[in-house]
Amino acid sequence: MNQNIRVTILVDNRASEGLKAEHGFALWIETDGKKILLDTGQGPALVYNASQLGIDLKTTDMVVLSHGHYDHSGGLAEVLALAPGARVLAHAGVTRERFSVGPEGSRRIGMPPESLAAFEAMQPERLYFVKASLYLSDRVGLTGPIPRLTDFEDTGGPFFLDEQGKTADPIEDDLAIWVRTPGGLVVLVGCAHAGLINTLNHIMNLERGLSLRTVLGGFHLRTASELRLTRTLTALKQASPQLVVPCHCTGLAAMTAFGKELAQQCVWGSVGEVRV
Repeated sequence: MNQNIRVTILVDNRASEGLKAEHGFALWIETDGKKILLDTGQGPALVYNASQLGIDLKTTDMVVLSHGHYDHSGGLAEVLALAPGARVLAHAGVTRERFSVGPEGSRRIGMPPESLAAFEAMQPERLYFVKASLYLSDRVGLTGPIPRLTDFEDTGGPFFLDEQGKTADPIEDDLAIWVRTPGGLVVLVGCAHAGLINTLNHIMNLERGLSLRTVLGGFHLRTASELRLTRTLTALKQASPQLVVPCHCTGLAAMTAFGKELAQQCVWGSVGEVRV
């Protein structure tokens, strides 16, 4: 069995020269003979960046939606048009209408209308609603709903299921991917709304005895308190990953702290970066 894994950042807030950045996230994962797209960004950057990086989205085997926010599902319609045979895996709550509510008012942040229409038009056999952890291939796992057990993590923002901000959105559709490799586990997250440490603990419990090789993705610590950031870093150090790649919604202050505290273990992510 091929033990190689290639992960390419297709959409992120930062981009290498000649590539497009946007507030969004998408990863291209190649392993076990599978080509898996984790999230689709807002939409505009995905196809362009894939083309520039020599990645053919028509060959997509699976699309995994980490959750239903616009900046992770915006390119879904275009991907499904390019890869009509691809399967889509997501939590059933991914299509909920959702809002960010703050001092400046309320705005919709759920799946965009075009993506929602494409999602709902899919043939049932191509769509799988994730209720529990499962394997996508011999070595690639998908978490399913992640238990929220830490006392210092939350969803990371003013997220609600209604425009008035009365019903908090637990973002229960938050999912993450992991890959077993000879060097340990590679964990790939979209926004880690369930909490980065909750996510890592869940995966490490499912894969007992395996070390942590890489953690890559958006950690959603933009608005994190100093206490949360400190406890997150403490727990992450205890997990001893060989490489940490913060992206997207991690936030500048948190990315700076990660870079300082984890030193050579930490590399800031950007579009075009490939981690093997």
